[in-house]
Amino acid sequence: MRCAEESLIARGTSVDELMQRAGRGAAEWVWRLAAHRPVTVLCGPGNNGGDGYVIAEALRERGGEVTVIASGEPRTPAARNARALYGGKVMGPETDAQGGVLVDCLFGTGLARPLAADHLALLHRLAASHPQHIAIDLPSGVASDSGMQLNDALPRYDLTVALGAWKFAHFLMPACSGMGELRLVGIGVAAVSGAAQVVSMPRLSAPAADAHKYRRGMLGVVGGAMPGAAVLAARSAQGAGAGYVKLLASGHAPNVPPDIVAESTPLAEARDDSRFNALLVGPGLGRDSNSRERLGIVLASAIPAVLDADALVLLAPRHLAARTAPLIATPHEGELVTLERAFDCDGGGSKPERALSLARASGMIVVAKGPDTVVAAPDGRIACAPRASAWLSTAGTGDVLAGAIASRLATGAEPFAAVCEGVWLHGEAARHCSKPLAAGALAVAVATAYAAAL
Repeated sequence: MRCAEESLIARGTSVDELMQRAGRGAAEWVWRLAAHRPVTVLCGPGNNGGDGYVIAEALRERGGEVTVIASGEPRTPAARNARALYGGKVMGPETDAQGGVLVDCLFGTGLARPLAADHLALLHRLAASHPQHIAIDLPSGVASDSGMQLNDALPRYDLTVALGAWKFAHFLMPACSGMGELRLVGIGVAAVSGAAQVVSMPRLSAPAADAHKYRRGMLGVVGGAMPGAAVLAARSAQGAGAGYVKLLASGHAPNVPPDIVAESTPLAEARDDSRFNALLVGPGLGRDSNSRERLGIVLASAIPAVLDADALVLLAPRHLAARTAPLIATPHEGELVTLERAFDCDGGGSKPERALSLARASGMIVVAKGPDTVVAAPDGRIACAPRASAWLSTAGTGDVLAGAIASRLATGAEPFAAVCEGVWLHGEAARHCSKPLAAGALAVAVATAYAAAL
């Protein structure tokens, strides 16, 4: 974001103009949520406070009832200019204000230390006297790059209005859990090379007129000791675009749906089918010697693969020494720690930093899944997924995610894109499910999610 702003300024756009764009854009959302109720704007000493003065003036010009409370005097030239342009009265921090909406412009991006006791007390007091809360750019007390809450028990917000571009904290726990709805106000900044991206709805398409099942992509789902998990992944994969999903079972596979082809041929033989475009191994695999052998067979192939669940626990660096085909790993937090130990990563830093460190150490694309899913590639690409339904915190939903990603990989999508598409389909499928959801219903709903992206 700093690079993007500096580029605009270098081309002649002033900081004051950027503040006007940001503040007036944010004021549109404040006006909409306030619905003619009184608004209190809490302004800090920096440029986030300057945005607050701009917001307040925009509301005042529209005839809105607005009270501005300043925690102190503005300390930046742009903030001082914005305060001078505000046509109303500025109140001190001792003011007892009540209203419908509190707008938090105390501190925004760049905060690196906890709020001082007086600032935290002021924020809590005003939050208690207003039923709805809006954060401008970021809630005060949040670290923008890591998503950490620098103070305990910060207020919760109904809406957070990001300015110019998204920040990591908008998508990372624990901060994102208290931000409410997210909206982005553009200020004219352009994309910056190497910046992280947000997982968004992909542009999917119907099969070509001359398509057949093999041309659409053939996926092998490697079964193991617990076949139910592999069946879940296969069902998900059927709805995510692959034309042929085959369950490569370990012995007899009971209760396999009739539209999933199950094959019990020895895996080393079945894997040699040249029509496979991708393999998925891990869901229900187990951790015994047979499971290790099956994982080794997959990794010894030249077929792109997705590793999930037990496969991640069994994986060691030696397995990847000669591998050149794309490999995707989908660890939850516990599996991420296991992989960090296996590949000598220190496990420090933010979730994006940890995922990127593991991706570079292992050569795999890493999907660090959870309530704040992060995707990282060895070449430095990073993507953050929007918050998905908390109802996904149930057994089997990770198998569904792995199946969706593997299906997109089998269709021929570039691996990083395949991951982002699968992550989006997974979150969208949850939105279409009745609550509370079960993994089986989620797997079926992947097809509905796919249809939403056509």
